[in-house]
Amino acid sequence: MTTTAPASAPDATGSRIGSPLLTVAVLCFGGLTAALTQTMVIPIQGELGMLLDTSEANASWVVTATLVAGAIAMPISGRLGDLFGKQRVLMASATVLVLGSLVCALSSSLAPMLAGRILQGFAMGFIPVGIALMREVVPPQFAATGMAAMSATLGVGGAIGLPLSAWIVQDFSWHTLFWVSTGLAFLVALAVALLVPHVRDAVPGRFDVLGALGLAVGLVALLIAVSKGNEWGWAHGRTIGLLVAAVVVLVAWGSYELRVEDPLCDLRVSARRPVLLTNLAAIAIGFGMMAQAIVVPRLLQSPESTGYGLGQTLLETGLWMAPGGLVMMAFSPVSGRLIRVAGARRTLMIGAAVLGLGYVFAIFFADSPWQLLVFNCITSAGIGIGYAAMPTLILESVPITEAGSGVGINGLMRSVGTSISAAVMAAILTASTITLGGYEIPDENAFRICFIVGAAAAFLGMALAALVPARRTTSAS
Repeated sequence: MTTTAPASAPDATGSRIGSPLLTVAVLCFGGLTAALTQTMVIPIQGELGMLLDTSEANASWVVTATLVAGAIAMPISGRLGDLFGKQRVLMASATVLVLGSLVCALSSSLAPMLAGRILQGFAMGFIPVGIALMREVVPPQFAATGMAAMSATLGVGGAIGLPLSAWIVQDFSWHTLFWVSTGLAFLVALAVALLVPHVRDAVPGRFDVLGALGLAVGLVALLIAVSKGNEWGWAHGRTIGLLVAAVVVLVAWGSYELRVEDPLCDLRVSARRPVLLTNLAAIAIGFGMMAQAIVVPRLLQSPESTGYGLGQTLLETGLWMAPGGLVMMAFSPVSGRLIRVAGARRTLMIGAAVLGLGYVFAIFFADSPWQLLVFNCITSAGIGIGYAAMPTLILESVPITEAGSGVGINGLMRSVGTSISAAVMAAILTASTITLGGYEIPDENAFRICFIVGAAAAFLGMALAALVPARRTTSAS
């Protein structure tokens, strides 16, 4: 069984574990870099077809492929970390990120760009494995804050990535985006190799290859259908076929996982009330996170001639959004303190409530960029608090031999929530429009409905968190 190594104890290789704060910093830097790659192409999304000499529909896969690959990577990387050692899997994820970024930097056509973006998506497995490792190498008094900071990188990377990418695209070549990510990924790989502790945390067992393939096929079908449903049409045969295939494959996968000796995902553990409710709350809170990330930029960039649009440029929009990422990271120590004092369950409830209150604010106050800045900061605080609490709840409820897998599945649930949110927000924004200059754009009522739906999702997450059984021990040890 894995044991938690004290901050100054020798690791499996005979060397000594260094500073816990340095370990947390390296892991957070890696998570931030991996998350940043998810959104870095947004500033050039509308030009990808021309840049890659392909259709706009084909170019949209540059974004979709990374999101789907990231969702698949989280539970699989988590399980690999349990079986073969978390530091090794972190190193592999960082190496994959270097390779994927390099392929993208050298690409000028669709096929190699998609290959590189898929590799970048696979690197998202770094985040759940890093969170699980913290419990083993960071002293209990720092663990909650460290996991909070690592969890926040999922949102911070996206928030910082938009203005950073917009600035790079504005002043340099679009290929520079990927050269920058290549350099950052190389620094991550170097830091993981030299500074992240090598502890003996591998557990006996075999990797469930068939289970991994089944989960990957089911998730690909589900997430592509959800992501492309608005574009293809929800009644289109392709969308319906993928949804049916996803249900069939995932049901068969679940049946297989219940019978296999060393499953990729122990569904009996996942069905425990604390784990199940936390993962359902993750879907709701992930929905709330993505809703504001989609709606606020659209509203900021809508023409002022509509009477409600704010007429901001892409770079200006990114700068209005950037403080949200800083707020999310700033709340990491606050979240850690809340977890230690109030417990992870109450902390998750607080985070979801703050997220919901942010949407309530936006329903009434969304008439200027500064009001949307306030809204974004409130929701970012809620996301930071909520995302911090979820891994702690999971780790309290799963065997230590399945820590990586448990956190990975929770990360997957967040990704499912963000994918559903993207589809729902797109459907709302295209259902109620006005025509301006020959183009249809969402009307004011569509934005208001988006805020209402976001609030409902956040408060649903709070209700689900309230149903998680309370624990007497609330430390992250």
